[in-house]
Amino acid sequence: MLRLALASLAGTAIEFYDFFVYGTAAALVLGPLFFPTFSPLAGTLAAFATFGAGFVARPLGSALFGHVGDRYGRRPVLLGSLLLTGLATVGVGCLPTFATLGITAPLLLLLLRFLQGLGLGGEWGGAVLLTAEHAPERRRGLWASFPQVGPAVGFLLANGMALTLSATLTDAQFTSWGWRVPFWAAGLLALAGLWLRRAVEETPQFLALAEDGRRAQAPLAEVARGHWRLLLLTGGALAIGYALFYAVTTWSLAYATEHLRVDRTVMLACIMAAVALKGAVTPLVALLGDRYGRRPLCLAGCAASALWMFPLVALLRTADPLLMTLGFVGALLAMVTMFAVVGAYLPELYEPRIRCTGAAVGYNLGGVLGGALTPIVATALSAGSGPPWGVAAYLTSIALLSLGCFALLPETNPQVVAAKRPGPLEAAAVRPR
Repeated sequence: MLRLALASLAGTAIEFYDFFVYGTAAALVLGPLFFPTFSPLAGTLAAFATFGAGFVARPLGSALFGHVGDRYGRRPVLLGSLLLTGLATVGVGCLPTFATLGITAPLLLLLLRFLQGLGLGGEWGGAVLLTAEHAPERRRGLWASFPQVGPAVGFLLANGMALTLSATLTDAQFTSWGWRVPFWAAGLLALAGLWLRRAVEETPQFLALAEDGRRAQAPLAEVARGHWRLLLLTGGALAIGYALFYAVTTWSLAYATEHLRVDRTVMLACIMAAVALKGAVTPLVALLGDRYGRRPLCLAGCAASALWMFPLVALLRTADPLLMTLGFVGALLAMVTMFAVVGAYLPELYEPRIRCTGAAVGYNLGGVLGGALTPIVATALSAGSGPPWGVAAYLTSIALLSLGCFALLPETNPQVVAAKRPGPLEAAAVRPR
């Protein structure tokens, strides 16, 4: 289990590195380089729009790779998604800017970002099912949380490289070629990930489905036809987690450097400290999910998110590194209370024959609702000179939406469900006469 979990963690870390490198570049340099005829605000909005295209592609990627995972196995998904994301990321690093290609440059940028999203849409489902379907029932939450640590590791890799380059290069050097280096590094990381995953074994549950001839013929059609309500609920439930993460890691970076004149290096350090703590506590929270259930933690995380949004904006406005870091830590701890357990929660909600498609599409639908729109909406709401309270109100409304969706979902932890089920004597006592 440890070997499988580490292979899963490494792959998600590499793929999310690819995805996050783009977010950091969108906040710092892509606007002037690929949309130079726009105003600074419009250029940032346009860069975030291409950033959002990756989220739009993620449900499509999860449907595409989910079909492969449910029909041909989880293992091919792990290899194909990693290769696609890595190639698209290296392509961004090699792409000429508007000054060289004109309007073709932002169009190609949009296409490569879309391909990044396709690959990442398939990654999560394959990585989570690799651990969840191998794991013992009583510790499924713990082992399935390893892929959930991957985004934090990928973010730290991406921003650690950006921080190093930002601290060692001049602004002119960083804008000229320094921003490309993290994209080029994605090629080496993808090769390392493929090597780590070369000997990964297929999951027992899929092998049993294949042996019995119970594989779904058209998984997406089956999910849409018989599980559409569950799909919408899981997408809405996860929206606040995405919104929080990208409000902290992407919107706040752009807002603080442009409006508050906080040094880019300082902001990256504050955000990285909060993300590192988030990654460290993820397995601990997952253990609580194995003990007390998935749903209570998700409800608590949504409630904490709704209560923390206005303090988050107030702390960000101080421009004090310690206070900003405190705001980020509070937001990401609320997020991880939910996302530490969804690696086990979502697969348990869907039956094995359509699990790769259902869990992955639901997870990435939340990315469209929460991750794609948040940097764009938050940037527009914070365009004035006053405090961006509109951003806090927007995030609070998403938290309440997610809270309502989680309230409508059932508990899935087998131990918790079994403990709540009445035994034979209790059932006989309450049976109508």
